[in-house]
Amino acid sequence: MVPDVSTGSDSRGLIAYLFGPGRRDEHTNPHIVAAWDMAGAPDPGRDPAATYSQLARRLDHHVDLRTRELGGKKPPQHVWHCPVRTAPGDRYLTDTEWAEVARRVVHATGIAPDGDEKACRWIAVRHADDHIHIMATTVRADGRRPRTHQDGRRAQAECRRIETEFGLRRLKSGDLTAPRTPTGAERAKAERQGQTVTARQWLRERAYAVAAAVHTEADYFTVLQSLGIKVKTRLGPESGDVIGYSVAAPSDTNSAGEPVWYGGSKLAPDLSINRLRERLPDQEIADRPRFAGDPAGPWEHAVTAIQTAHTALDSDDDATAQAHLAAFGEALYNIASATPGPHRAELRAAASAFNRARRSATRADHQAAHALRQAAKELAYASNEPGGLAIALLFATVHLARAAAKWHEQRGHQQQAAAADEAFRHLQAGYQQAAALVLADLTRRTPRAGTARRFEQDLRAALPDHADRIMADPSWPALTTTLARAETDGHNSRHLLAEVSSQRDLDSAENPAEVLNWRITAQPNKRAQAARGRRTISGASCVSTTLHPPAIPMAMRPAERGQRR
Repeated sequence: MVPDVSTGSDSRGLIAYLFGPGRRDEHTNPHIVAAWDMAGAPDPGRDPAATYSQLARRLDHHVDLRTRELGGKKPPQHVWHCPVRTAPGDRYLTDTEWAEVARRVVHATGIAPDGDEKACRWIAVRHADDHIHIMATTVRADGRRPRTHQDGRRAQAECRRIETEFGLRRLKSGDLTAPRTPTGAERAKAERQGQTVTARQWLRERAYAVAAAVHTEADYFTVLQSLGIKVKTRLGPESGDVIGYSVAAPSDTNSAGEPVWYGGSKLAPDLSINRLRERLPDQEIADRPRFAGDPAGPWEHAVTAIQTAHTALDSDDDATAQAHLAAFGEALYNIASATPGPHRAELRAAASAFNRARRSATRADHQAAHALRQAAKELAYASNEPGGLAIALLFATVHLARAAAKWHEQRGHQQQAAAADEAFRHLQAGYQQAAALVLADLTRRTPRAGTARRFEQDLRAALPDHADRIMADPSWPALTTTLARAETDGHNSRHLLAEVSSQRDLDSAENPAEVLNWRITAQPNKRAQAARGRRTISGASCVSTTLHPPAIPMAMRPAERGQRR
């Protein structure tokens, strides 16, 4: 059961919508199921002797009476609105049951506490099988405003109790950090236009993807506009600095033909200008490594940063852990864009799913995750790296997503844990699709029998407690190929096995040879590192002095606008 509290200032307009036919004639038999006074609330949907418009005006007069008694000085946003919807698959609730739901919600939120004769006036309207709308005016009979602090959270808590008592599907509790859900009008508009998602959702995904790829606030707005998205900023009256912004999807207009604008915070809490600035510091270009001449560099950096994030989740520093989760959410967008292959669809789905897991009520220390965020941005500039390194990166993301789900679950973040688990399943599917061909190729290229026996000896010397289980793993032949390549790159196989095994315990690994294979693949090439160290490159040749927009992820290209939503 999902409540969605909002406020407004047009009581008559809301009443007209609640008792009207709906935007697609979807409202059937609209009527009041509960009210502050069932005898005193005229029901436009239950009186065939009077016209709808007359009853709507009468109802508005009664509900809004207290605000009129203030002498025309209505408080701002004095109309309180809370749709309450059952989950898909829930049983049909009777009018009597919905009436009880409404009374419990207005009591829990402070709109109309039980027994309070001076409480706000309210009505609950049902015009569909699966939901009601509760409307109230937030002025009490004594002229005071109701105590509605954290009314959204209190409505959620009451709905969790109602679900248990009514035998409904138990939904996961939130912490008010979720983005706004699309309204019925937005969904109806998307359906009419043949789109699969609403304009709000489409803009949110593009905004997240752009924020993940760019380095500065200016880049953010520039790239959004390059995608055909309309952008307008709000400037401070004295400073002239940007204090807010709104975006509009191409061709998304209202009845007057004007763009439909969404403020950044209305897309998602962490897309507000202030939250963006925490993650988009205006750094010098010289601070942005480009790994010139080293296509493997960004991939190696990303794997290392994700492994560091995994360690952060094991620490007792929740602010640091939350920062790494936020940065990981950004990284998934760039990983999906930079990793070629048919599994890209799963990676994009993982990035979208993890958006809910990147936010919680725990305030993040974003500076603590600077390395992961920078590594993610470097992938926006990276050339495609087919094969091993890309798969090693995917393998690391799978394990970090699973660790994120566990971290949220331990802290009671139910919605975030479910989102991280969904992202884990998408990442796992994408990894399996991508890894199968690479592992098969490594298996075909196994070294000679004598070399393989030497690697077996090195394995038993370095990891005596795990050796038998590793060699029993179907990926052992592929691991011998990877060890041979590592030796060519300048590594000692025995030392390398001991080093990568210490990164994380192997006891819980279902396929320990596969784990070691990708850990070794992600190790830097020692010979290449030595060659880079011998080079002397001037700062002018390493870093461009002109800002170039980052590579635009495939998911955001303007050509897809026609398939929006």
